[in-house]
Amino acid sequence: MDRNSVAWTGYIPAITTPFDRAGRLDLDSFAGQMDWLAAERMHGVILAGTSGEWFSMTTAERADLFEAGARWRGLGLVVIGACNAFTPAEAITHARAAEKAGLDGILLTPPPYMVPNRREIVNFYRTVSDATDIPMTIYNWPRGCIVDMDPDLLDELADIDNVVAIKNSTGDFASFLSTMYRVEGRVRYFGLPTSALGADLALLGHGDGLMGSGGVLGADHPDFWRAIAEGDRDRAIRLGERDRVVMQAWFQPNYGAQFGNQQAIMKTALRLRGVPAGFVRDPLLELTDGEVQRVADTLHALGIETRPL
Repeated sequence: MDRNSVAWTGYIPAITTPFDRAGRLDLDSFAGQMDWLAAERMHGVILAGTSGEWFSMTTAERADLFEAGARWRGLGLVVIGACNAFTPAEAITHARAAEKAGLDGILLTPPPYMVPNRREIVNFYRTVSDATDIPMTIYNWPRGCIVDMDPDLLDELADIDNVVAIKNSTGDFASFLSTMYRVEGRVRYFGLPTSALGADLALLGHGDGLMGSGGVLGADHPDFWRAIAEGDRDRAIRLGERDRVVMQAWFQPNYGAQFGNQQAIMKTALRLRGVPAGFVRDPLLELTDGEVQRVADTLHALGIETRPL
């Protein structure tokens, strides 16, 4: 497999996983959220990623979520299942569930917390690839994995059989650009910023889009990439500026939350918009009233109407 094995492009957010107040997986709310995302013309979605609280989900719940999400492939969405895990065996179990459900592909970080070395990371991805037949996205997520995979390592991983894409969330932009040029033409490359610089790089034909978080601005996110496809730099930059408002109001440069937690912020923003995003699950906590107001104020500043929670 390589980049030509898939047609992934544009904005593919890692979406939230709805839980009810008792912490149970809420597939009815999930369906409502997916319908909204499809209506807002997302190019795709990632299920059970960091935004989707994979770390508190059981193996059976993740498989149920993959199966439930697969039916939106028929509505034009690329549906990718995150298979993040501490061991290759766990990741393979999740990847096989994604295959069984009929998802388009999987996304996989290095094992978090343990800080594996280069040889261990390569072995981890090769082991998962050898045990499955589903297209894979390598996810470089330094904040969550305490490992920032450098261009040499990502270049090596791009040659693994099932790898078709890289999502690079490094804070080192020089490394991001170096990797982009190293893997160009071999795998799809996600992570371009929604800034004037990101627009210019995309207009020059570099990168394939952004695997973002939550999709809380609706059509603004994918329309940035549609404007790029149409060669409309000015419109792309205007749309990207709206995304920057959210990032600067809620998050730190390393993607950590300025208040509360990232998942609760995203779910609160969606619920304020009337989208059934559910609630976070322990150990995460919902936002305080003041933090909810902070999210609402940002949406209002962007001209987005909200409703009482």
